[in-house]
Amino acid sequence: MKVMAQIAMVMNLDKCLGCHTCSVTCKQTWTNRPGSEYAWFNNVETKPGSGYPHRYEDQTRWRGGWTLNRRGKLTLRAGGRIRKLLTLFHNPDLPSLDDYYEPWTYDYEQLTTAPLSDTAPTAAPKSRLTGRPLAPRRGPNWDDDLAGSPIHAAADPNLTGLADRVRLDFENAFMFYLPRICEHCLNPSCVASCPSGAMYKRAEDGIVLVDQNRCRGWRFCVSGCPYKKVYFNHHTGKAEKCTFCYPRIENGQPTICSETCVGRLRHLGVVLYDADAVTAAASVPDDTDLYPAQLSVFLDPHDPAVAAQAERDGIAADWLDAARRSPVYALIARYRVALPLHPEFRTLPMVWYIPPLSPIVDAAHATGRHGEDPDDVFATIDELRIPLEYLATLFTAGDTAPVARSLRVLTVLRNHMRRKQFGEHGDDRAAAAVGLTAADLEDLYRILAIAKYDERYVIPRVHAEDSGGHLAQHCPVGYPGTDAHPDINGHHGNGHDGRFRDTDGRLRFNLLGWNGSTPAPHLFGEEANR
Repeated sequence: MKVMAQIAMVMNLDKCLGCHTCSVTCKQTWTNRPGSEYAWFNNVETKPGSGYPHRYEDQTRWRGGWTLNRRGKLTLRAGGRIRKLLTLFHNPDLPSLDDYYEPWTYDYEQLTTAPLSDTAPTAAPKSRLTGRPLAPRRGPNWDDDLAGSPIHAAADPNLTGLADRVRLDFENAFMFYLPRICEHCLNPSCVASCPSGAMYKRAEDGIVLVDQNRCRGWRFCVSGCPYKKVYFNHHTGKAEKCTFCYPRIENGQPTICSETCVGRLRHLGVVLYDADAVTAAASVPDDTDLYPAQLSVFLDPHDPAVAAQAERDGIAADWLDAARRSPVYALIARYRVALPLHPEFRTLPMVWYIPPLSPIVDAAHATGRHGEDPDDVFATIDELRIPLEYLATLFTAGDTAPVARSLRVLTVLRNHMRRKQFGEHGDDRAAAAVGLTAADLEDLYRILAIAKYDERYVIPRVHAEDSGGHLAQHCPVGYPGTDAHPDINGHHGNGHDGRFRDTDGRLRFNLLGWNGSTPAPHLFGEEANR
């Protein structure tokens, strides 16, 4: 068992207002620069809907994430090294700008400089890339609030196979908001897809980042990410993505999207996991087993054996304490109300969601049932306006049982707190039916409804005394073949010219990491001055 720590997030979809404040503040902080006009590290989608970029969830088209080969081993859906070499200069699985949208602004000057006229002047849209007039036809929230429309909702890949269950008419329309950021996965396919090794997952907190110095702009990370949360900056020629606001995280502060969230729907905290179990969890044969498999990877920070192993593996005491107080661990593993987004991509995502609970009491009354009877309410869950099958397609690879349990827990919680507010005793029978006690329900209520700032965001500070060790994981200084250690020919490599040494000390050359300007010796592994 190898204990590692990950900063993770849980979002409560019942509380999302669809106000896009998180998107705007993230945009102003991270992508308000030339070349990233179309990039939204955080965006809020209406579900059902096509999403952003258009139909990104359709992996039969985009070939992102992982799959199992005939021997049952994990392999990139887009193919391995040979296919990447063959498609090095033409990647057929790469979304075009039209799949995102061509960003635009408006000719506001026309409003103030237009001559006198019988009609009011208008600000016509124009492209932010070319400056030419533009007729917008797609955007990051183009189908916002239009989930009931057969035109927009029918484009949702999650509705495939659910046409008989989901009727896209006005009377049966349903919608909810789905905020999305990078999932900072335990098994990130973007990292595995990067030919130059520029994408990496930080050992200290699990955040996935891009080394801008090493990035060569191959864009395989863009096609390799099934959530399409890696973007190509056409101005710099580099890949960019959500950084999980790591400068804030290192200082014990929440991400900017969490800080500014109007609905206070985001929770941040530390989750401990067994790094040795990640590959096995991502390799289970049945997609519906991926959710429980990922749960099995998480470790209980209250377990003395886990705590002892964490200390041996270098987990600081304050990080272990933060893991014990983590609202994310409680929502994911203790109460099991949060679920992963598209576990069938086999990346083991670390941004989880509490599914939306429809107005279930009203639904119970509409069907002639009693809204306070747990048996009636549980039966009503199967008839909710938001079909269980649709939520299961999003969060549990089609298995409706975990979704139904999560909604039952939320229902019992709602009824328990309503009874308590009116001075009545809680229904212990209903709590026991979902495997919880009254104390569990009140703790869950505290986390979801009335948690204070430092209870929603339990983020330990980074240890400055360890920063040198963290830097050495990615900085070539001090390693053979670099400035501190010349190679066998006396060259002082900078770590970005394609040269590297094998573990046996032989000098090699990586074509995909070549900067194109330096010589390319040892391309085929030949060794000089042996």
